[in-house]
Amino acid sequence: MRLTARNLLLRLSLVLLLVSCDSAADFEGRAREVAARWQGSADDRAWRTGFVPLGVLNPYGWITGRLPYWAARSAHNKAWRLAVTLPAQVPSPAPVRWPDGSVSHVPLVSAAAAYAEVTGGSHLIEDPCPAKGCRRLVFTGVTLGAVPMETSRGTIQAPVWRFTAEGLDQPFFRVAVDPSAVTPRPRRAQGDLERVMAFELVPGRPKDLLVRYGHGACETVEKVLVHETDQVVVVGVTASPTGAGACPAILKTATATVTLGRPLGDRLVLDSGGGLPVLPGVKR
Repeated sequence: MRLTARNLLLRLSLVLLLVSCDSAADFEGRAREVAARWQGSADDRAWRTGFVPLGVLNPYGWITGRLPYWAARSAHNKAWRLAVTLPAQVPSPAPVRWPDGSVSHVPLVSAAAAYAEVTGGSHLIEDPCPAKGCRRLVFTGVTLGAVPMETSRGTIQAPVWRFTAEGLDQPFFRVAVDPSAVTPRPRRAQGDLERVMAFELVPGRPKDLLVRYGHGACETVEKVLVHETDQVVVVGVTASPTGAGACPAILKTATATVTLGRPLGDRLVLDSGGGLPVLPGVKR
Protein backbone atom coordinates (compact mmCIF):
# COMPACT_ATOMS: atom_id res chain seq x y z
CA MET A 1 0.00 0.00 0.00
CA ARG A 2 1.03 3.55 -0.62
CA LEU A 3 2.59 5.79 2.03
CA THR A 4 0.30 8.41 3.51
CA ALA A 5 1.10 11.97 2.54
CA ARG A 6 2.21 12.68 6.10
CA ASN A 7 4.67 9.80 6.21
CA LEU A 8 6.07 10.68 2.82
CA LEU A 9 6.58 14.30 3.84
CA LEU A 10 8.35 13.25 7.01
CA ARG A 11 10.74 11.09 5.05
CA LEU A 12 11.34 13.87 2.56
CA SER A 13 12.32 16.18 5.41
CA LEU A 14 14.93 13.75 6.69
CA VAL A 15 16.65 12.35 3.64
CA LEU A 16 16.93 12.77 -0.06
CA LEU A 17 14.56 10.24 -1.55
CA LEU A 18 16.27 6.96 -2.18
CA VAL A 19 14.68 6.79 -5.61
CA SER A 20 16.66 9.84 -6.69
CA CYS A 21 19.52 8.82 -8.92
CA ASP A 22 22.76 10.68 -9.52
CA SER A 23 22.91 9.63 -13.14
CA ALA A 24 21.18 7.74 -15.91
CA ALA A 25 23.52 4.83 -15.14
CA ASP A 26 22.26 4.70 -11.55
CA PHE A 27 18.68 4.63 -12.82
CA GLU A 28 19.46 1.87 -15.31
CA GLY A 29 20.89 -0.34 -12.58
CA ARG A 30 17.93 0.25 -10.29
CA ALA A 31 15.44 -0.28 -13.15
CA ARG A 32 17.01 -3.61 -14.10
CA GLU A 33 16.79 -4.73 -10.47
CA VAL A 34 13.12 -3.67 -10.23
CA ALA A 35 12.21 -5.43 -13.49
CA ALA A 36 14.00 -8.63 -12.51
CA ARG A 37 12.41 -8.66 -9.06
CA TRP A 38 8.89 -8.18 -10.44
CA GLN A 39 8.84 -10.26 -13.62
CA GLY A 40 7.63 -13.80 -12.96
CA SER A 41 7.14 -13.17 -9.24
CA ALA A 42 4.07 -14.26 -7.28
CA ASP A 43 2.98 -10.61 -7.15
CA ASP A 44 3.31 -10.37 -10.92
CA ARG A 45 1.19 -13.47 -11.50
CA ALA A 46 -1.48 -12.34 -9.06
CA TRP A 47 -1.56 -8.82 -10.52
CA ARG A 48 -2.12 -10.13 -14.05
CA THR A 49 -4.31 -13.17 -13.45
CA GLY A 50 -5.57 -13.07 -9.85
CA PHE A 51 -8.06 -11.08 -7.79
CA VAL A 52 -6.16 -8.06 -6.39
CA PRO A 53 -8.42 -5.24 -5.13
CA LEU A 54 -6.84 -1.79 -5.27
CA GLY A 55 -8.79 -0.54 -2.25
CA VAL A 56 -10.13 -2.18 0.88
CA LEU A 57 -10.18 -5.93 0.42
CA ASN A 58 -13.72 -6.48 1.73
CA PRO A 59 -15.53 -3.14 1.94
CA TYR A 60 -19.03 -2.60 3.26
CA GLY A 61 -21.46 0.28 3.45
CA TRP A 62 -23.66 2.04 0.94
CA ILE A 63 -22.96 2.58 -2.73
CA THR A 64 -23.68 6.31 -2.51
CA GLY A 65 -23.40 8.85 0.28
CA ARG A 66 -26.97 10.17 -0.02
CA LEU A 67 -28.12 8.93 3.36
CA PRO A 68 -29.83 10.45 6.38
CA TYR A 69 -27.41 11.42 9.13
CA TRP A 70 -28.73 8.83 11.54
CA ALA A 71 -27.91 5.95 9.19
CA ALA A 72 -24.20 6.73 8.99
CA ARG A 73 -24.03 7.38 12.72
CA SER A 74 -25.83 4.15 13.59
CA ALA A 75 -23.61 2.16 11.22
CA HIS A 76 -20.47 3.72 12.72
CA ASN A 77 -21.64 2.71 16.19
CA LYS A 78 -22.86 -0.71 15.01
CA ALA A 79 -26.43 -0.14 16.16
CA TRP A 80 -27.88 -3.08 14.23
CA ARG A 81 -30.87 -5.37 14.53
CA LEU A 82 -31.90 -8.32 12.39
CA ALA A 83 -35.57 -8.78 11.54
CA VAL A 84 -34.91 -11.66 9.16
CA THR A 85 -33.17 -15.02 9.31
CA LEU A 86 -30.05 -14.89 7.16
CA PRO A 87 -29.12 -17.92 5.05
CA ALA A 88 -26.15 -19.75 6.54
CA GLN A 89 -25.43 -21.92 3.51
CA VAL A 90 -22.53 -20.91 1.27
CA PRO A 91 -23.65 -20.14 -2.32
CA SER A 92 -21.99 -21.66 -5.34
CA PRO A 93 -18.94 -19.79 -6.70
CA ALA A 94 -19.96 -16.64 -8.58
CA PRO A 95 -18.69 -15.64 -12.05
CA VAL A 96 -16.56 -12.51 -12.27
CA ARG A 97 -16.04 -11.05 -15.73
CA TRP A 98 -12.75 -9.22 -16.26
CA PRO A 99 -12.33 -6.30 -18.69
CA ASP A 100 -10.43 -8.51 -21.16
CA GLY A 101 -13.49 -10.76 -21.47
CA SER A 102 -12.20 -13.67 -19.40
CA VAL A 103 -14.32 -15.08 -16.57
CA SER A 104 -13.32 -16.44 -13.17
CA HIS A 105 -15.54 -18.23 -10.66
CA VAL A 106 -14.78 -17.02 -7.14
CA PRO A 107 -15.89 -18.65 -3.87
CA LEU A 108 -18.32 -16.73 -1.68
CA VAL A 109 -19.15 -16.44 2.00
CA SER A 110 -22.65 -16.92 3.35
CA ALA A 111 -24.91 -13.96 4.12
CA ALA A 112 -24.82 -14.89 7.81
CA ALA A 113 -21.01 -14.91 7.84
CA ALA A 114 -20.85 -11.57 6.03
CA TYR A 115 -23.26 -10.00 8.52
CA ALA A 116 -21.35 -11.41 11.49
CA GLU A 117 -18.10 -9.96 10.12
CA VAL A 118 -19.59 -6.50 9.62
CA THR A 119 -21.40 -6.32 12.95
CA GLY A 120 -18.53 -7.65 15.06
CA GLY A 121 -16.90 -5.57 17.77
CA SER A 122 -14.76 -2.55 16.99
CA HIS A 123 -12.52 -0.28 19.05
CA LEU A 124 -13.97 2.64 17.07
CA ILE A 125 -17.39 2.32 18.68
CA GLU A 126 -18.14 5.44 20.69
CA ASP A 127 -21.40 4.20 22.16
CA PRO A 128 -23.58 1.22 21.17
CA CYS A 129 -26.52 3.62 20.80
CA PRO A 130 -25.68 7.33 21.06
CA ALA A 131 -28.17 9.43 22.99
CA LYS A 132 -28.46 11.92 20.12
CA GLY A 133 -29.30 10.76 16.63
CA CYS A 134 -29.76 7.13 17.62
CA ARG A 135 -31.91 4.94 15.42
CA ARG A 136 -31.15 1.28 14.97
CA LEU A 137 -30.54 -0.09 11.51
CA VAL A 138 -33.15 -2.82 11.14
CA PHE A 139 -32.35 -5.27 8.34
CA THR A 140 -35.38 -6.96 6.82
CA GLY A 141 -33.96 -8.87 3.85
CA VAL A 142 -30.84 -9.89 1.93
CA THR A 143 -30.10 -10.64 -1.72
CA LEU A 144 -26.98 -11.39 -3.71
CA GLY A 145 -25.96 -8.55 -6.04
CA ALA A 146 -22.88 -6.77 -7.37
CA VAL A 147 -21.05 -3.44 -7.05
CA PRO A 148 -18.15 -1.95 -9.05
CA MET A 149 -14.69 -2.68 -7.66
CA GLU A 150 -11.29 -1.49 -8.89
CA THR A 151 -8.78 -4.29 -9.24
CA SER A 152 -5.33 -4.70 -10.76
CA ARG A 153 -7.04 -6.05 -13.89
CA GLY A 154 -9.53 -3.20 -14.19
CA THR A 155 -13.04 -2.47 -12.92
CA ILE A 156 -15.25 -5.48 -12.26
CA GLN A 157 -18.68 -6.12 -10.81
CA ALA A 158 -17.85 -7.79 -7.49
CA PRO A 159 -20.40 -10.10 -5.82
CA VAL A 160 -21.96 -8.54 -2.70
CA TRP A 161 -24.64 -9.27 -0.16
CA ARG A 162 -27.23 -6.49 -0.25
CA PHE A 163 -29.03 -5.97 3.07
CA THR A 164 -32.34 -4.11 2.97
CA ALA A 165 -32.73 -1.67 5.88
CA GLU A 166 -35.96 -0.10 7.14
CA GLY A 167 -36.31 3.57 6.24
CA LEU A 168 -33.56 3.57 3.59
CA ASP A 169 -34.05 3.51 -0.15
CA GLN A 170 -30.73 1.84 -0.89
CA PRO A 171 -29.27 -1.40 0.47
CA PHE A 172 -26.33 -1.80 2.78
CA PHE A 173 -23.72 -4.06 1.17
CA ARG A 174 -20.87 -6.32 2.09
CA VAL A 175 -18.52 -7.83 -0.51
CA ALA A 176 -19.33 -11.55 -0.63
CA VAL A 177 -16.02 -12.83 -2.04
CA ASP A 178 -14.31 -15.33 0.24
CA PRO A 179 -10.95 -13.91 1.45
CA SER A 180 -9.25 -17.09 0.24
CA ALA A 181 -9.79 -15.90 -3.35
CA VAL A 182 -8.25 -12.49 -2.76
CA THR A 183 -4.59 -11.51 -3.02
CA PRO A 184 -3.68 -8.34 -1.09
CA ARG A 185 -2.09 -5.51 -3.01
CA PRO A 186 1.72 -5.94 -2.83
CA ARG A 187 3.81 -3.83 -0.47
CA ARG A 188 7.07 -2.10 -1.17
CA ALA A 189 10.30 -3.55 0.15
CA GLN A 190 11.78 -1.99 3.28
CA GLY A 191 13.47 1.29 2.39
CA ASP A 192 11.79 1.72 -0.99
CA LEU A 193 9.88 4.95 -1.59
CA GLU A 194 7.33 5.74 -4.26
CA ARG A 195 8.30 8.36 -6.83
CA VAL A 196 6.12 7.85 -9.92
CA MET A 197 2.46 8.08 -8.91
CA ALA A 198 0.33 7.66 -12.02
CA PHE A 199 0.42 7.44 -15.78
CA GLU A 200 -1.86 7.63 -18.78
CA LEU A 201 -1.57 7.06 -22.50
CA VAL A 202 -1.34 10.12 -24.72
CA PRO A 203 -4.17 10.12 -27.31
CA GLY A 204 -2.92 9.83 -30.87
CA ARG A 205 0.67 9.13 -29.73
CA PRO A 206 0.82 5.40 -28.96
CA LYS A 207 4.47 5.44 -27.84
CA ASP A 208 4.07 8.30 -25.35
CA LEU A 209 3.19 8.12 -21.65
CA LEU A 210 2.20 11.05 -19.46
CA VAL A 211 3.47 10.35 -15.93
CA ARG A 212 2.97 12.15 -12.63
CA TYR A 213 5.83 12.04 -10.14
CA GLY A 214 6.76 13.55 -6.79
CA HIS A 215 9.90 15.31 -5.62
CA GLY A 216 11.12 17.23 -2.61
CA ALA A 217 11.02 21.01 -2.34
CA CYS A 218 14.83 21.10 -2.32
CA GLU A 219 15.37 18.76 -5.26
CA THR A 220 16.07 19.65 -8.85
CA VAL A 221 14.54 17.09 -11.17
CA GLU A 222 16.87 16.45 -14.05
CA LYS A 223 15.23 13.74 -16.15
CA VAL A 224 12.36 11.28 -16.22
CA LEU A 225 13.75 8.03 -17.64
CA VAL A 226 12.36 4.71 -18.79
CA HIS A 227 13.69 1.17 -18.99
CA GLU A 228 11.78 -1.31 -21.17
CA THR A 229 11.49 -5.08 -21.28
CA ASP A 230 8.98 -7.31 -23.05
CA GLN A 231 6.84 -7.42 -19.88
CA VAL A 232 7.30 -4.12 -18.06
CA VAL A 233 8.21 -0.45 -18.44
CA VAL A 234 10.11 0.97 -15.46
CA VAL A 235 9.85 4.74 -15.00
CA GLY A 236 12.08 6.77 -12.69
CA VAL A 237 13.38 10.22 -11.91
CA THR A 238 16.93 11.52 -11.65
CA ALA A 239 17.22 14.41 -9.22
CA SER A 240 19.78 16.23 -7.12
CA PRO A 241 19.60 18.43 -4.00
CA THR A 242 19.48 22.16 -4.64
CA GLY A 243 21.77 23.05 -1.74
CA ALA A 244 22.54 22.72 1.97
CA GLY A 245 20.53 24.03 4.86
CA ALA A 246 17.03 23.52 6.17
CA CYS A 247 14.47 22.28 3.67
CA PRO A 248 10.68 22.50 4.09
CA ALA A 249 8.89 19.16 4.29
CA ILE A 250 6.87 19.77 1.15
CA LEU A 251 6.07 17.19 -1.50
CA LYS A 252 5.78 18.70 -4.95
CA THR A 253 4.31 16.92 -7.96
CA ALA A 254 4.80 17.42 -11.66
CA THR A 255 4.06 15.70 -14.94
CA ALA A 256 6.28 14.75 -17.83
CA THR A 257 5.88 12.90 -21.11
CA VAL A 258 8.21 10.02 -21.90
CA THR A 259 8.53 8.22 -25.22
CA LEU A 260 8.82 4.44 -25.38
CA GLY A 261 10.55 2.34 -27.99
CA ARG A 262 7.18 0.80 -28.90
CA PRO A 263 3.56 1.15 -27.73
CA LEU A 264 2.91 0.08 -24.14
CA GLY A 265 0.48 -2.70 -25.08
CA ASP A 266 -0.19 -5.08 -22.18
CA ARG A 267 3.06 -4.29 -20.38
CA LEU A 268 2.90 -3.05 -16.79
CA VAL A 269 4.34 0.32 -15.76
CA LEU A 270 6.55 0.04 -12.66
CA ASP A 271 7.89 2.80 -10.41
CA SER A 272 11.66 2.51 -10.07
CA GLY A 273 11.53 3.80 -6.49
CA GLY A 274 8.84 1.58 -4.98
CA GLY A 275 9.27 -1.26 -7.45
CA LEU A 276 5.50 -1.71 -7.81
CA PRO A 277 2.95 -1.13 -10.59
CA VAL A 278 1.91 2.44 -11.34
CA LEU A 279 -1.83 2.90 -11.76
CA PRO A 280 -3.37 4.76 -14.70
CA GLY A 281 -5.16 8.06 -14.07
CA VAL A 282 -3.13 11.28 -14.06
CA LYS A 283 -5.13 14.08 -12.46
CA ARG A 284 -4.44 17.29 -14.31
